[in-house]
Amino acid sequence: MDPCTACGACCAAFRVDFAADELLSRGGCVPDGLTVEVTHTTCRMRGTDHQPPRCAALGGRIGERVLCQIYEWRPSPCRELEPHSDACERARRRHGLAPLDH
Repeated sequence: MDPCTACGACCAAFRVDFAADELLSRGGCVPDGLTVEVTHTTCRMRGTDHQPPRCAALGGRIGERVLCQIYEWRPSPCRELEPHSDACERARRRHGLAPLDH
């Protein structure tokens, strides 16, 4: 089982900024409606700059069962974050979750 589908902590721990070229309207695949413009060249996933952060594309309960509603179209920072990475473990700690078993 993919540990990410029972976690989701990273989706509710970090600001997710990415190049505006990743937007659907600019030839990429990230749905524009789930983003906010930061600058002409940078966008952010909605909800990730709130306190507490939570990506607008995340469904479910952190630490139980989650689903990225745009998984196939998610931006590069989401694609690059790996289970067991330092960022993954920091996000899990922020939500009171134990480290992943290796």
